[in-house]
Order: sequence, then C-alpha cells, then structure tokens
Amino acid sequence: MAARILRDKDARLSWLKNRRCGVLGFGAQGQAHAMNLRDSGMDVVVGLRPKSKSRASAKSAGLRLVDAAALTESTDVIFMAVPDTVMPAAFHKFVAPKLRAGQTLLFAHGFAIYYKTIVPSKNVDVILVAPKGLGPMVRREFVAGRGAPGLVAVHQNATGAARKTALAWAKAIGCTRAGVIETTFREETETDLFGEQAVLCGGTAALINAGFETLVEAGYTPELAYFECLHELKFIVDMIHERGIAAMRERISETAAWGDLTVGSRIIDASVKRRMQGALQAIQSGKFADGLIREIENGRRELRRKVARGRKHEIERVGRRLRGLMSWDRK
Repeated sequence: MAARILRDKDARLSWLKNRRCGVLGFGAQGQAHAMNLRDSGMDVVVGLRPKSKSRASAKSAGLRLVDAAALTESTDVIFMAVPDTVMPAAFHKFVAPKLRAGQTLLFAHGFAIYYKTIVPSKNVDVILVAPKGLGPMVRREFVAGRGAPGLVAVHQNATGAARKTALAWAKAIGCTRAGVIETTFREETETDLFGEQAVLCGGTAALINAGFETLVEAGYTPELAYFECLHELKFIVDMIHERGIAAMRERISETAAWGDLTVGSRIIDASVKRRMQGALQAIQSGKFADGLIREIENGRRELRRKVARGRKHEIERVGRRLRGLMSWDRK
C-alpha cells in the first residue's frame, strides 16, 4: 500500500506560534532548522556551549543564543541537533536535568531513541522530523520557495498533541511543501542505516574503489579509471535523482543501456543481496548499534584508522590532482 503524503494543508504553523523552539547544536541540520523556523515566524533560540566554535556562525545568521545548559528551561520544544555519537552525553548534561512535563523532545534521526542510548521520562512528547536531505539542501530549498521532503513520527504522546507539533515543525522548515510521510522511529532508523551502509555510502564507495582497482590492475591509467568509475558517476546519479532509473536508461546511449542491463546484475548479484540482508539483520538486532557504541566508548580508534586508510587509496591521490584541473567545478 502506498504511503500517504502529507502537505502544507495537513499542518498548522499556529500550533508552534506560542511555543519557543530550542535547537541544541548548530551543525548542518541545526543551522537549517533554526534559520527556517525563524523565517517561518517561529520563536527560536539556539543552545551552544560557551566555547563552541559555532557561536560566531549562529550570531552572524542573526539567531538568538543561550548557553546549552539554559536551553531546556527556556524552551518548549527541544531539537537534539547533535550527532548520534555525542547525543547521549549532551542529553544527560544539558537536557535531562531540567526537562519538565509537557515539553517536546525532537529528533531528526531515530537512532538514540530506538537503541535506547536516550530514554526520556514518560511525561514528555518525543517526536521525529527527518528531512530527506542534508542541512544545506533543507535550507536552500526553503529559501527557493520549495522544500526537502521528510518523515515524521511519534514515539511518546504525553500531551496528546505530539503529532500536531511534529507536523507544524515539518511545515516550518519547509518539508510539507514537498511532502512528508508518517513513519515510526524503528522504521526510520533501520531504513536510514541500511541505505547508508548498503547503497548510499558503503556500497557506492566500495563499488567505485573496486571498479577503479580493476581497471588499474588491468594496466589502464589511473586517470582514466578515475574518470570512468568516479567522475562520471555524478552525471548518472543526477539523471536517476531527477527522473528515475528507467528514464536514465532512456537518456544514455544504447551501448551504455545494453551494458547496464546485461552486465550490472552479474556484478551486483544474488550474493550481494544476501549480504545486504545480513547487514539489515545486524541493524534490526542492534548488533551494528552495539558495535558503534563500543567503538565510540573506546575512543574511535578503529574508526579513525579506517578513515585514514581510505584517505591513502590511490583514487584519492589521482582525484585530488584531476579535480585541481577542473577550476570550473569548484565551489
């Protein structure tokens, strides 16, 4: 059954008009939410540590600031706009001690609630508003009069009005302009993690590197391998993003389309799908979350080692040099 798409007419900004919105943190999502809320006429304040490097950025954006420790007592809705890996510490230090009945905790990702790294008291609403786009896109689309699509969910409905708050927030940041889908914290968390691991980040990066290595090991120049396996990927992804996979095949050459349809399924075959199912099972069981939490508790040593090893891959050296030649592509 197709999901129901909720739009502007399904949400009321007035539900937030007399409630102060607090944004804890000022990263990519925090910036976008705070600025869009303000431009929608909401009463919004940003909470940051006294020595936070983000204070200057928030001030230059014209936003009101309070110390992180004072945010909870001065707001009605608190958006936890900090990374999953530091969110539990931030919650216990800045939010939990002053959280009062009837307030709303808002998340852009369900990880902390679903895996219980944060367990709020039962007398507060707990909701999710998750734009399907990075922070800069959420802001850019809002300013352009459009919006990034999003998801909304309710985990706790202590006041009986949690859904109204979630939809009002989604409207204030522009998501209902494009459309939002109601989901659950579990569904959002599991599908988001799976997408990142199997396709968007993990799967795509591994496929690019494998293709690059295959060509280089066969004697082709690294520069050509870079262009064919990484550089041109953007053009294909843009077509898929704009019109879908079938339309992409109609816009590329017949040679490319025939290769896609006859070879692609031999590369990404049933064994890959089985491993994807294994990755999903690890997410569903909590095994992935447990491993991540242990890694953070151990000082992120393995994470840093893996990131550093990836930075040394030949494709990175080749890419830096070639991108340096494309001055027209710099931002």
